Amino acid sequence: MMRQFELVERVRSYDPNADEDAINRAYVYAMKMHGMQKRASGDLYFSHPIEVAGILTSYKLDTASIVTALLHDIVEDTMASLEDVRELFGDEVARLVDGVTKLAKLQIQNMEEKQAENFRKFVLAMSEDIRVLLVKLADRLHNMRTLHFITDPTKRRSIALETMEIYAPLAERIGMQEIKTDLEDLAFGELHPEARTSILARLRFLELHGGELVVKVMDELDQVMRRAGIEGFISGREKTAYSIWRKMQIKDVSFEQLSDIMAFRIMVDKPEDCYRVLGVVHTAYPTIPGRFKDYISTPKRNGYRSLHTSIIGPQRHRIEIQIRTHKMHEVAELGVAAHWRYKGSDLFGDDGAAKSVEGRQYSWLRELLDILEHAQSPQEFLEHTKLEMFHDQVFCFTPKGDLIALPRGASPVDFAYAVHTEVGNTCVGAKVNGRIVPLRTRLQNGDQVEVVTSTKQKPSPEWEGFVVTGKARAHIRRRVRTEARTEYIKLGHEILEKVFTKEGHALTNRGLAGVLDKLDVETIDDLYAKVGEGRLVGREVLVAVYPGARMDGGEDNIVNLSQARLRQTHEGSGSIAIRGRTTGMAIHLAECCHPLPGDRIIGIVVPDRGIEVHTIDCERLSDYTETPDRWVDLAWDADKDQDAHIGRVNLVVVNEPGSLGALSTVIARNFGNISNLKIAKRSKDFFEMSLDIEVRGVKHLTNIIAALRATPAINSVERARS
Repeated sequence: MMRQFELVERVRSYDPNADEDAINRAYVYAMKMHGMQKRASGDLYFSHPIEVAGILTSYKLDTASIVTALLHDIVEDTMASLEDVRELFGDEVARLVDGVTKLAKLQIQNMEEKQAENFRKFVLAMSEDIRVLLVKLADRLHNMRTLHFITDPTKRRSIALETMEIYAPLAERIGMQEIKTDLEDLAFGELHPEARTSILARLRFLELHGGELVVKVMDELDQVMRRAGIEGFISGREKTAYSIWRKMQIKDVSFEQLSDIMAFRIMVDKPEDCYRVLGVVHTAYPTIPGRFKDYISTPKRNGYRSLHTSIIGPQRHRIEIQIRTHKMHEVAELGVAAHWRYKGSDLFGDDGAAKSVEGRQYSWLRELLDILEHAQSPQEFLEHTKLEMFHDQVFCFTPKGDLIALPRGASPVDFAYAVHTEVGNTCVGAKVNGRIVPLRTRLQNGDQVEVVTSTKQKPSPEWEGFVVTGKARAHIRRRVRTEARTEYIKLGHEILEKVFTKEGHALTNRGLAGVLDKLDVETIDDLYAKVGEGRLVGREVLVAVYPGARMDGGEDNIVNLSQARLRQTHEGSGSIAIRGRTTGMAIHLAECCHPLPGDRIIGIVVPDRGIEVHTIDCERLSDYTETPDRWVDLAWDADKDQDAHIGRVNLVVVNEPGSLGALSTVIARNFGNISNLKIAKRSKDFFEMSLDIEVRGVKHLTNIIAALRATPAINSVERARS
């Protein structure tokens, strides 16, 4: 365990003006408060904050960060309070300690919610001062180094998974590559111990039988550079076990098939020298197509800058080379911590807090705060945050040439939300490199994206199925929830108005306000929404307001709605034009009866789903006879309906060559389109199958069925009703 004077000397070695008195007082105070507490390893608990402080000294952090490291657990694990810390060490340290504290006293229903809520609070604190994250990462690193002392394997795995999914990506985001690599490797060892052991054994074998290879490659690269008159420092290393394993998983190859497990780094003095080295290397050795990346002209979001290339290099080995300046290397390894050496930098204010949050290096943090604002729950925030942090990147450009960094697999909708929230909310189309493309198109490096907007557009629920950024998903969910709630409120009011009027009572806000507690809702709008969603029956509200009313109502309790257009969420079909004032609500065509324009239809309000549309003769309607308040009178709007709809038919087709061809030809000649085909049973003579056909309505489907019945290859055909 590091002694008090050793810690002070470490800090003073890089900061002669450090507050030695504050460090000494924090050391003694933490030792006193933790007392004889012990860790799972059996060591005194106080050894942990000392080790955390020691880790931070290697990154040359300021006095407040070191003091925070020494005190980061005392509020949670001892009798000390945050006010005690503030009184003894000042507001700055108290604020940092509060940000790092695990917040164990939160009243959360379960551990999953507790983890999510803790992380949400942590992001808020981190946004105010990036040093909160630096201390937290050092804390997690030491905990991972001692993880093997925890006897419960389930707890070890949970901690390792959280480290891999949250803390390693956070370290990567602020460019602290060394901590990120250590966290990944330690977590990898817990999550996949056999894989790590196997890879390390193979690396040791290669080192034993080709130990001089790295030296030979470095010597040859050095000679190539000297002949070109370039001075630089060359280093070589094997890739980590986790990075090798991850590449094996992504490429689906074995260890023996990997040919670039070695990485070499060339460091020079000036950026222009990086490109000179690149030219020399590419002239001397064959390059591997598609493996060149220029992070100098387009840095990563965490400020990382370097040239990456892969070549068939010295000794005919396939190797990866990183080319950067010494300063770029310092930032690449230390990330945000490297800036503490340059106090003149505008990255930090006088108190060391991150000031230029608008810069590229901190744009991801701003996006996390945006997600935090729009997420409905801590778990949803945690889900979106993982999406935001856990992806490789593509770099795209606006028409004006501004660079937008996105996760790999991002769509134009993700791009639109990255530009601005309102651009995303009003996005109706996109041009990529001048060509109109579908909104679900996956963007590639270097794409120029132009977003087409309309003030009449609203986010579609379908977007959530293909967006990959947490920011986009959070905004889409919030907007859809808001619109759906508005329509549920309208529908709930219609239902209650009908129920109350039928029984000869007036529906008043005063009457509803008096039963809110009884019905477990907070506001009258919440009550309307709950009725509209079908989670509360209208007659229950009537009985609550007028206790003498009967609970069993008559059958004529259907709500007539005014004319509007519904949005369909049934996959594969267009929008549904129906008379009914439910513009923002989700509507689903029931799969039991497959209603089509021309059918008489009825709507059923389904809790947490919206309105389900059935044909008037659907057998499933008998399931809702006891809840007539959930029935909504609907009708197709023939004037507006121009879209294709899905009609399902069941067929028995003769098993002979050309049958399927005849089937598809008949449907095509009658202007139908097969969207799905499923063979239910196959025998020597016949196929029994169901067919989904895009049609305009009942009449169109009836014509197709008639044509199919006249086809010799079709034994029988009926419209599906279940």
